[in-house]
Amino acid sequence: MTILSTDVRKLTGRIGAEIVGVDPAGELDAAQVAFLTDALHAHKALVFRNVELDDEGQQRFARNFGELTKAHPTVPSVDGAPTVLPVDSEEGRANNWHTDVTFVLNPPKASTLRSIVVPPYGGETLIANSAAAYRDLPEPLRALADTLRAVHTNDYDYVKPPETVNDREKERRAQFVSRKYRTVHPVVRVHPVTGERGLYIGGFAQRIVGLSTGESRDLLRLLQSYVTRPENIVRVRWEPNQLVLFDNRITQHYAIDNYDSLPRRLNRVTVAGDIPVGIDGESSTSLEGDASHYTPVA
Repeated sequence: MTILSTDVRKLTGRIGAEIVGVDPAGELDAAQVAFLTDALHAHKALVFRNVELDDEGQQRFARNFGELTKAHPTVPSVDGAPTVLPVDSEEGRANNWHTDVTFVLNPPKASTLRSIVVPPYGGETLIANSAAAYRDLPEPLRALADTLRAVHTNDYDYVKPPETVNDREKERRAQFVSRKYRTVHPVVRVHPVTGERGLYIGGFAQRIVGLSTGESRDLLRLLQSYVTRPENIVRVRWEPNQLVLFDNRITQHYAIDNYDSLPRRLNRVTVAGDIPVGIDGESSTSLEGDASHYTPVA
């Protein structure tokens, strides 16, 4: 088989592709950006290997896909780089399924992650295709999901029981909720470019509008189980000089805490997104918190 100079190599049947022949560290022309955009829409997550990038280069690459957000609504950025968020194991391990920053009105369109410190084993990132999850739903459950809306918040139930959290972790949690956000999003989001429908839930989705907390947890757990089916997931094994770009509008991801006490560091840069819209044409609404300091509306 002839390998083209620019190639898309699928990593799984439902999500993920490695891009060969496009250097994210270079100045990309319009045709290359269009090629990557089409690949992103098709495969949801793109992996680039052997990339020589610094923070400035990662920001330059991400800007090809739109205006950048700040690093985070509440968490500090890398010094001197206000759009770069350090994802550092020494500052906590967010091993729960989520879509980035869904507690604000217009969460990021896309996220980039770049390897800085990679443990010798473990530390993979799982990325799930929420459009495939939606298609997997039995018809009655899909019809129900189409009608639902969920409240997303950064003031959420953490994975660890509170009695197991040390003082440093308590400080990090306090910083994370130093500004509280609550936003109502459709449970089924329509992708603004492809028109695909995807389950728009994850760890920040805490309650279904119109249901009790207990009922919400049961229903969200059921819907989430379709997102995290193994066939809907690509497992990114981090290597030095690696970059991953994923569509934050139609994926969830999970950082696996399986590397003992070893250091792990990625830098994240995100691209500003639009306000989600459900299949009924209704947009998301903010209940609490102004995120205009963090992101423009794409």
